[in-house]
Amino acid sequence: MTAPLLGLSDLRVTYPGRGFRAGPTEVLHGVSLQAREGETLGIVGESGSGKTTLGRAVLGLVKPSGGHVRFQGRDITHSSRKERRALARDIQVVFQDPYSSLNPALAVGDILSEPLTAHGATARQARARVAELLDQVGLPGDAARRLPREFSGGQRQRVAIARALAPVPHLIVCDEPVSALDLTTQARVLDLLVDIQRRTSVAYLFISHDLTVIRHVSHRVCVMRGGEIVETGTAGQVTSRPRHPYTQRLVLAAPIPDPVEQRERRERRHRLLARERADLSGAGIPRRAAAAPEEWNDTDSDA
Repeated sequence: MTAPLLGLSDLRVTYPGRGFRAGPTEVLHGVSLQAREGETLGIVGESGSGKTTLGRAVLGLVKPSGGHVRFQGRDITHSSRKERRALARDIQVVFQDPYSSLNPALAVGDILSEPLTAHGATARQARARVAELLDQVGLPGDAARRLPREFSGGQRQRVAIARALAPVPHLIVCDEPVSALDLTTQARVLDLLVDIQRRTSVAYLFISHDLTVIRHVSHRVCVMRGGEIVETGTAGQVTSRPRHPYTQRLVLAAPIPDPVEQRERRERRHRLLARERADLSGAGIPRRAAAAPEEWNDTDSDA
């Protein structure tokens, strides 16, 4: 077994309080996980679960208040800005909104060549690489001369993916990369990501609230709730045979076309939620404290 590409150990992130008397709020409570070279590790949870904060901590956009982030065996938890700029060659990101993540004043060719020239490529090398990237994500060669506003949402997200691929990274953090797209476009972008990974062996840290999306792209899945990981396993196990009640509720929350079965799933989800609330209330335990019993974790699961 090779060493993990990315490792988080007891990672904690605390945000300052809002308001005069508000104290600091810890939003990640000792998260530990590993991602391997060439795999997709899905991070799934509801809004407020801490999944985006986790991704931002990996990218260095927020400073951890505790724990460690290791990349290729090196501790990057408190890397300087200069060190982070160097890391940008190996760790890239695809953001949620393809409309706001691209500079509207730059042509696509300039957007894609910018990270290349920043890392020392000549203008000729950058042009050749841009042409290669556009072909890789299925865009026509003349796209380099066009502005982002001339493309559809799915095409803009392809440009964002090409930009992330430009420096040939080892890891791409995908933060809800398809949630702003329609279902047909989502499927095309997800298939593109899977195909790119098959050809380049890049690893993805794929963050989403949608279990259907996570099941489509992930090898392993971590389920987050309240800033903690409550269940970890292979994509098949977590999405088809979930063991933690919270994961079971997430699975039951996914809509299906059969109205009768959909009603039954909704009722089962409400019963699970009511039972969980009753158990916590009877034990006098805060919801977060009971969210991650050790037996739910399966960190040794293979993809």
